[in-house]
Amino acid sequence: MYIAIMAGGSGTRFWPASRQWRPKQFLNIIGDTPMVLATYQRIQALAPDERILLVVGEQHRAETERLFAHTAVNILAEPMGRNTAPCIGLAAKYVERLGGGGPLVILPADHFIADAEAFRDCLRRAAAVASRGGIVTLGIVPTRPETGYGYIERSAESEQENVFRVVKFVEKPDLQTAGRYLAAGNYFWNAGIFVATPQTLLEEFSLQMPAFYDGLESLRATFDQPHFSEQLKSLYEKTESISFDYAIMEKTTKPVYVVPANCGWSDVGSWFSLYEVRREQEQDGFGNIQEGNALLLNCKNSFVVARGKRLAAALGLNNILVVDTDDALLVADLAHSQEVKDVINRLMERGLTRIL
Repeated sequence: MYIAIMAGGSGTRFWPASRQWRPKQFLNIIGDTPMVLATYQRIQALAPDERILLVVGEQHRAETERLFAHTAVNILAEPMGRNTAPCIGLAAKYVERLGGGGPLVILPADHFIADAEAFRDCLRRAAAVASRGGIVTLGIVPTRPETGYGYIERSAESEQENVFRVVKFVEKPDLQTAGRYLAAGNYFWNAGIFVATPQTLLEEFSLQMPAFYDGLESLRATFDQPHFSEQLKSLYEKTESISFDYAIMEKTTKPVYVVPANCGWSDVGSWFSLYEVRREQEQDGFGNIQEGNALLLNCKNSFVVARGKRLAAALGLNNILVVDTDDALLVADLAHSQEVKDVINRLMERGLTRIL
C-alpha cells in the first residue's frame, strides 16, 4: 500500500489563526500536533515512510520538511493550487515512479478522526478491493442532516461485506433533502478519500484530462531533478483548477465502490465544526470552549480562542465566536463562522494582503 496525503490547501476558513504562510493543516487545531503530522501518525501503521507521499504547496515546503525531518517520507511541492484533480494525478505519477504496483490511498491532511483504528480498518478493506481494479471511496456514515457535504448513494446490495457499488455522487443538498438521505440509510457523506492503483488513476487521467496526462508523462524522467520544479510549474500554468470528483469520479466508466466508515470523522471545515469536535471533551458546564488566555463570564455555547499576547475577556455572550491573534481579531455568530471567506474577500479588495 502507498499513501498520498494532500496538504496544499489555503485554510482561509480558519482566519485569523490560519494564514497563507501557515494554513489550517500546519496548525495545532485539535490537540498539540499540527494536523498534517497527526494525519501521518494516524496512517503510519499502514505503510513505511518510503511509501508515504506528502503533496504540499511550494510556499509550505520548508515547514513540511521541518515537521517531517525525523521521517523518510517523500515530499512533492505544487507550484500553485489547482484543486484536487491535478494533485492526485501528480501523486499517482510519482508513486508509479516509485514502483507502486499496489493500491494508493489518497486522503486530505486536515481531517479529524476520533477512532483511528476503525479508520485504518476501512482503508485496508478499500485497498483490498482497489487492488482488483476500480476506484474505492470511503463513505462517512452520516449522523445528522448535513447541508455542507456532498453525498454518495450506495447500491441496495453489497458486493461483499461492507463494500457497495456507488450509484451516484450527489451535490450538497438542502436541509429537507439531507433529512431524506439520513432517513433512507443508503447515503454517505463524501469525505474526499479515495483508493485505487496508480495505473487505474493514470488511465482515467489519460481519458478525462489528456493534456494534463501528457504533461505528467513528460515529467517522468525529471522527478527529483534540478529542472523538475520549472517543468511542473509550466504544466500547472496550463492546467485548469478542478476537483477530482468533477474531473474523474463523475465521468469514469470503471467500477466505483464505497466502504462505509463510522470512525468519528469531521472535515473540521470551519470554526463551528471545530467547536463541535472539541465540545465533547472540552466544554464547560455552559457549553463554552476557551483556549489560551481567556476569561468567560455568564457566557453560553461560545468559543473563545486567545492566541494573542493579551487577555481576551468575554461577558454575556451566547453562540459567539471570538478569535484573537497578535494582529487581527474576529468576532462572529458561531453559526455563521463558515462565512469567514467573505471577510477574506473584503480584505483582498482593500489590499490588506499582509494579514491574510
